[in-house]
Amino acid sequence: MSFFKTLDVNEDNDKKAGELETAENVKCLIIGSGPAGYTAAIYAARANLNPVIIQGMEAGGQLTTTTEVENFPGYPEGVTGPVMMEDLKAQAERFGTDVRWGEVTSVDFSKRPFNVIVDNKKPFLAESVIIATGATAKYLGLESETKFKGAGVSACATCDGFFYKGLNVAVVGGGDTAAEEASYLASLAKQVYLIVRKPYMRASKAMIKRVENTPNIEVLYEHNTKEVTGTNVVTGATLVKRMGEADEQEVKIKIDGFFAAIGHKPNSDLFKEYIDTDEIGYIKTIPGTSKTNVAGVFAAGDIQDSIYRQAVTAAGSGCMAALDAEKFLAEQE
Repeated sequence: MSFFKTLDVNEDNDKKAGELETAENVKCLIIGSGPAGYTAAIYAARANLNPVIIQGMEAGGQLTTTTEVENFPGYPEGVTGPVMMEDLKAQAERFGTDVRWGEVTSVDFSKRPFNVIVDNKKPFLAESVIIATGATAKYLGLESETKFKGAGVSACATCDGFFYKGLNVAVVGGGDTAAEEASYLASLAKQVYLIVRKPYMRASKAMIKRVENTPNIEVLYEHNTKEVTGTNVVTGATLVKRMGEADEQEVKIKIDGFFAAIGHKPNSDLFKEYIDTDEIGYIKTIPGTSKTNVAGVFAAGDIQDSIYRQAVTAAGSGCMAALDAEKFLAEQE
């Protein structure tokens, strides 16, 4: 039975009284508030779709944990991530977007209007939905990683690599992502340490060859990161090198930046009952569009982008989602 069965035209009102608030009808509900969500809201609001954004647990998305952003158009002097997100939010609100605090806790996309519940108590009946919940970077889980996020610890070389030009950095991971990050950073940094916990890399042969042929990349096989060190910013890392079945040796390296490249987890679990995803969890969209397998539900930003994962590409896909939603709703009239 659908969780939302009792929401249908006042059925079983007595049972639900006191449990759920009155359902609110919206034309366009946007779930997520990063560059994709806010851009979708700007376009949807200008198209008179009266969008409502549910910001989620991390209002503004991953960029709120970033310090300087220098590669987003329109900010010639750079901008901090939180300030940029506030700018996008203000622009969305200027055109009438209703920005709400809260977390979507359950959805039913089996029929329109779509049933979406926020904070387990507030139901929305949405004629269209744009999913922009992003993907969460995976970290090692070290306390020191959390301490230095935005102060030397990053999960995006393309975003933050420029700040380490001529400096020493470390990348942790053994797959294609780690190899690509290390190769990119090698074009900027003085020295790149690639920390691989196994005696081999899982990356493709082509990427391994690229890494091996880059003189300022040193691969540290069978090393695990014990701690990222520093005072106010990262200045080093303590590693543990496996010497044999039972022997280990502590190794210290001097670095200015530490990059986690062990993958991302798309924030799509809530939607998988209805929305098609790939084996990792990225939402599948019809190529060249933001359309999912459910008519009227669209996806934008990192939730459907496993390749680029940039603020500017997320914003562009948010625009696409709003335009697709506008066209869809027009066709329903």
